[in-house]
Amino acid sequence: MTSPAYDIIVIGAGAIGCSAAWHARSLGAKKVLLIDRGGIAEGTSSQSSSILRTHYSVRENVELARRSWSVFTKFGEYLDDPQAECGLNRCGYLVVAADDERGEAVRASLAQQRTMGIEANEIDAKQAREILPLLNTDGLAIFGHEPEAGYADAYLTATAFARAARRLGVEVRQGEAVESLITEGSRVTGIRTKAGTYTAAMVICVANVWTNRLIESSIGVSIPLVAERHEVVAFEAPQPYLPSYPVLKDMASESMVYARCYGRSQLLASPGLVGHATDPDERQADVPLDIIATLGEQVAARLSSFDQAGVASTWTGLYDVTPDWNPVLGPLPGWQGLQVGFGFSGHGFKLSPAIGRLLAQSALGLPTEVPLAPYRYERFDEGALLIGRYGKGAVS
Repeated sequence: MTSPAYDIIVIGAGAIGCSAAWHARSLGAKKVLLIDRGGIAEGTSSQSSSILRTHYSVRENVELARRSWSVFTKFGEYLDDPQAECGLNRCGYLVVAADDERGEAVRASLAQQRTMGIEANEIDAKQAREILPLLNTDGLAIFGHEPEAGYADAYLTATAFARAARRLGVEVRQGEAVESLITEGSRVTGIRTKAGTYTAAMVICVANVWTNRLIESSIGVSIPLVAERHEVVAFEAPQPYLPSYPVLKDMASESMVYARCYGRSQLLASPGLVGHATDPDERQADVPLDIIATLGEQVAARLSSFDQAGVASTWTGLYDVTPDWNPVLGPLPGWQGLQVGFGFSGHGFKLSPAIGRLLAQSALGLPTEVPLAPYRYERFDEGALLIGRYGKGAVS
């Protein structure tokens, strides 16, 4: 029996993979397959805090985030589906810092955003408290406000992209793990699963924390990728954290805590530091009490009434982390027929519309709207790392 032939196969049906599949078909690929070991957005996308911001110190990331934000704000129109929903809450983004090295990095990043036409204002303590009445400004000197920011829902976003892709004729296979890439010489020609083989002119691999296993075992290319586990805690306090309150990034806290409204009244909070390496297939586990206590102390120090907060729920999320905490996008040196996107290090969801489009453009041999050269695989050997003013961690 002849193997199915596709123009493009996309491995990984998270937010980025679903975006890439839809964009590939929209940009002219005739036959597209989207395949995943689980279900749509069942992997790391389902664990995302789904924060949307353009506040980065790496200029290239600012551009990707800006392009993605423009998609989130007109989501149904972009997908030509009035029913498409991404769960966007345009509550804004408030980043606070002390008068120190982190604070200077905040100021420089805000200035960079403004040069790129983004509204990113430095405000005073009084204005910050008007935006976030719970804010304790003790020890703070710098307040950055990005009104065109907020958060969304990664599951809704991914499933909307998948539905739009299906409507255009993209084939979606769930619960079918890719065991290996098929190669002929230095070209990737398809994939192999337990169900059979599928050939393609181009494979886009966006398998997140499972990328290194697949790539290294199939073609022997070393993938600089570590799976890191990060803890998330939902707190509930007598005075709720309302949906109208901005996403908060506290650069003055020891853990560079980020937080946002969760549900209608709870506070989702997580450290913005390097996590700990883990097996990507390790099951969810309870967040240790010492981490909950440390995170709770830092939240309580910054937000009034949260010194009386209780823990509503906890979970962990996986980051696919590269040495510089920024992604690799595009081809791998020496190989044809393969495009990769990995190492999003906690940034994947917020950049997913733009990255899906860029990977589809590159796969189809079209000019990419944003240069992929800064995100090239070779940068690790060249010493051209994308480490921004904040160093390594979930800010970038």
